[in-house]
Amino acid sequence: MDLNAEKLDRVQKAIEKTRERLHSCDLCPKKCYVNRYETPGFCMQRIEPRVSATVLHFGEEPPLVKEGGAGAVFFSGCTMSCVYCQNFSFSQKNTGRDLSFEELSRYLIKIQKEGAVCLDLVTPTPNLYGFLKAYKLALEEDFALPVVFNTSGYEEVSTLELLDGIEDIYLSDIRYTDDEIGRRHSLVPDYWTVTKKAVKEMFRQTGAFREESMRGVIVRHLVLPERIAGTEEMAEFLAFELSSSVPVSLMSQYRPVYRAREFSELSRRITEEEYDYALDVIDRFGLTGWMQHFESKENYRAKPLRWD
Repeated sequence: MDLNAEKLDRVQKAIEKTRERLHSCDLCPKKCYVNRYETPGFCMQRIEPRVSATVLHFGEEPPLVKEGGAGAVFFSGCTMSCVYCQNFSFSQKNTGRDLSFEELSRYLIKIQKEGAVCLDLVTPTPNLYGFLKAYKLALEEDFALPVVFNTSGYEEVSTLELLDGIEDIYLSDIRYTDDEIGRRHSLVPDYWTVTKKAVKEMFRQTGAFREESMRGVIVRHLVLPERIAGTEEMAEFLAFELSSSVPVSLMSQYRPVYRAREFSELSRRITEEEYDYALDVIDRFGLTGWMQHFESKENYRAKPLRWD
C-alpha cells in the first residue's frame, strides 16, 4: 500500500468513527453528548463545516511559512471561551460560511495550487467530521501538503487517536498550567489536566517537530500579564515529561481585546520585563524555538483566498 492509499484508508476509518460519535458528541473535553445531526453542541457546530476564512498566512512560525505561506483554514466555533480571544467573532460568535464537503475540498486544492507550504487547520475539532470528509476528497485529487492541527491544546485524547497517521504537525498552545486560571479566563474547569494528556498524545504520534520531515509537535505559549500563563511550569513539563527538543514559539502579542478588560490581571499588555523573564525561563530549561521581537512593527500579513 502506497503512502497516499494508506492515508486514505486512515481518513476513511476516522470518518466512520467520527460519524458514529456525532450521534452523542464526545469529540472534545466538553462532552456535550448532543446529537449533532439534530442540534449544535457547545461549539455551535453541526455536521457540515463552517469556515470563517481561508488565507495564505505569513504570520505563523517560520518553517510553516517560508516563501509560500501557510494555507490557513479558520474554522468557526471553539471548545473554549477565552475572555481575551482575538478571534472571538468566529470562535465565539460563530461568524462564517457553511460549506459542503465538496466546497471545502476545492478550497484545500486551491490552497495547494497557490503554493502554500502546509495546510493550517485553525481550531478544527468542532468541524472535524467536515474536514475529514473534505480531506478525503482532496486526497483523491492528489492533495499532498503536510497538515497542521492548530489547537488550543484542550483536546480529547480519544479524538486525537483517530488522527494518528493523518495529522503531520501538531501546533498546540499551552495557555495555562493551573486549572483554576483556565476556569477563570477560558471557562473550562480542567484546562491543564486535559492539555498535558493531549500534548503527550500528540508527541507520541509525531515526536518533536523537525523541519526536514515537516512533522512533529510545536508548542505555542502566549505570555500573559502577571505571569499567569505559568511559563516556568510549562517549560518544566516540556523538558521533563516530553522532550527539550520540542520547539517553543514564545509569543508576545497579547492584547486586552474582547472581554479582557473585565479582568484586572488581563487589562493591559505585557511588559518587556515579563517577556524577558519568559525568555530566560525557556533558556534555563534548555528549550529552543522562536521568539517575537517585543517591539516588532511588522503588520499581520495574509493573502485572502477568494470564495468561488
